[in-house]
Amino acid sequence: MTPQLIVTLLVFAPLLGALAAGLFGRRIGDAASMTVTTGLLFVSCALAWMAFGQVIWGGWPSRFTVELAPFIDVGRFRSTWSVRVDSLSAVMMVVVTTVSAIVHLYSWGYMTKDPHKPRFFAYLSLFTFSMLALVTAADFMQLFFGWEGVGLASYLLIGFWYHKPSANAAAVKAFVVNRVGDVGFALGIMTVFWAFGTIRFAEIFPQVPSHAHLVWRFAGQTLPLMDLACVLLFIGAMGKSAQFFLHTWLPDAMEGPTPVSALIHAATMVTAGVYMVCLLSPMFEFAPTAKAVVTIIGAVTALFAATVGLAQNDIKRVVAYSTCSQLGYMFFAAGVGAYQAAMFHLFTHAFFKALLFLGAGSVIEGMHHEQDMRKMGALWKLLPVTYAVMMIGTLSITGVGLPGLDLGFSGFYSKDAIIDAAFAAGRANAVSYFAFVAGLLAAGLTAFYSWRLMFMTFHGHAKWGHAEEAHAADDRHASAAQIETHDEPLAEGDHDAKPKESPWVMLWPLILLSVGAVAAGGVFMELFVGWERGAFWRGVLSTLSSEHILGQMESLPAWVVWGPLTVTAFGLFAAWWGYVAHEGMGARIAARRGPLWLFLYNKWFFDEVYDFVFVRGAKALGDLFWKGGDKALIDGLGPDGVAAVSWAMGKGASRLQSGYVYHYAFVMLLGIAGLLSYALWAFS
Repeated sequence: MTPQLIVTLLVFAPLLGALAAGLFGRRIGDAASMTVTTGLLFVSCALAWMAFGQVIWGGWPSRFTVELAPFIDVGRFRSTWSVRVDSLSAVMMVVVTTVSAIVHLYSWGYMTKDPHKPRFFAYLSLFTFSMLALVTAADFMQLFFGWEGVGLASYLLIGFWYHKPSANAAAVKAFVVNRVGDVGFALGIMTVFWAFGTIRFAEIFPQVPSHAHLVWRFAGQTLPLMDLACVLLFIGAMGKSAQFFLHTWLPDAMEGPTPVSALIHAATMVTAGVYMVCLLSPMFEFAPTAKAVVTIIGAVTALFAATVGLAQNDIKRVVAYSTCSQLGYMFFAAGVGAYQAAMFHLFTHAFFKALLFLGAGSVIEGMHHEQDMRKMGALWKLLPVTYAVMMIGTLSITGVGLPGLDLGFSGFYSKDAIIDAAFAAGRANAVSYFAFVAGLLAAGLTAFYSWRLMFMTFHGHAKWGHAEEAHAADDRHASAAQIETHDEPLAEGDHDAKPKESPWVMLWPLILLSVGAVAAGGVFMELFVGWERGAFWRGVLSTLSSEHILGQMESLPAWVVWGPLTVTAFGLFAAWWGYVAHEGMGARIAARRGPLWLFLYNKWFFDEVYDFVFVRGAKALGDLFWKGGDKALIDGLGPDGVAAVSWAMGKGASRLQSGYVYHYAFVMLLGIAGLLSYALWAFS
């Protein structure tokens, strides 16, 4: 097959599976629906790895575009449905299809009791197709199509268990928050089209240097055009990738089935914003203000989410906040100009984060759909395989490795590369130093909450045999909105049921992901961020900043190189001290309900502030316009006012209608007398 045919099949195979399961699932049955969708995903995955290998070793052209059909053609606004293949899209195709194929296989076991499996698998495949359309787009229009497609699919998957009000609320929240970001994204696309007269990347990027001096004048203000466009586009990335201010949808999205969390909110959809910033690196390199915004937001997000993860008790929410934090790392790497490091962490993160989410799903399955870590403990003997893979995922996300020997788990290579790049860039940019410090602190906090999860879940005393005693005092004061929910309602007696290991159809995907969590960093480090192999990204990612940064990373001070491992060790020790050596210390701290604990447990009170400002504020403003404007002013002076005057006049006139003939005759006589008097006066 030709390269053009291979990549076309790669992109559209998931769509065929989605149509088969979604339209004919009831006729062909559960098994056929799952087989078709999963089989086509594995075909797409195999083709993606083939394309990735061909791009690396030069079997195919390093960059080419397959134009399939006209999409939109209105004046100068032209868009063609295309499949763009280069090193950037090849990496993303591997990430998307690999994680999606494994999630499809894992879902065979996790969703075994669900009566709507064809619909679920159709949604999964639809999401995968939308994501592939996004990462292979050759212009902004197809990118926006895929962007909105994954938003639709995430809405459907988060609210898959629609009988749960909490799931419906979470789906709506995710949809609305992403629409806020998409307003900025759409305005950014309009700005780009206004400036360049095209939306095709191949036509925009060569023009960027000559357009870098342009400004936008509005309301007496002058704004650099490139900064304005990039900031607006980044607002879209903030929504899709759950960055600070627009992050609130991500934890609530855990209401969907665990495979959904692994697919959408760990390894693929939430990385779309990072991918977009890296794709548009030729524009961001000429937008210093926008790069500073990306750096600051990413660094703050990495630190913020890590602090919130310290106090969460739902196993999936802890992993969700770790996702938010890791995305912050990727963004500030792109912000300082180390786009290669950002993509490297995106790649390794796909393996260990999907592993952690699916591992958490295995724990939930073994615990009979219990998610509260305070009701777990001592599970390592009962769930040995799950424990082993979760340990690998934890070692990877915390970045365990030896810098001097360049030996460690995947997260060690990619996260250390980001922290080192931030320090190297900070020599010429103070904002990058802030990102370096935030990244270092977040690394220590990541180690603490990750090992806290492991110790509370798998070590210590068993609490699942007497779950009613496991509630810490903090829950007595939690609001109804903060009560954790479960994937499925607990069956009678499930609280006391003995935990058990998940079926092998769920464990084999975890083992496959474990291989990536262990080896992906070491195997692909030179390809992604190596000085000699920088040619992999040339012509795709901007190298104006990155080559200098990557060069300086070879000669960093020892304390910078060993800093991440040092803070990670402190985080591990603190978690061991509080949850193993002095088990119960965390519960006692929570029971005191101190201000810092409340601040972290309530996620910096973002939901409460947004509810007060936006929800209640919008309601108050609506009431003002409704009661004061519409009813009192418009209706009062308009329809209601006219009606009131008419009614009053009619009521007054009705008093003259006595019903007596002599009254009417008397009035007629008065009228005749008046007319005669007027005639005599007028003609005299």
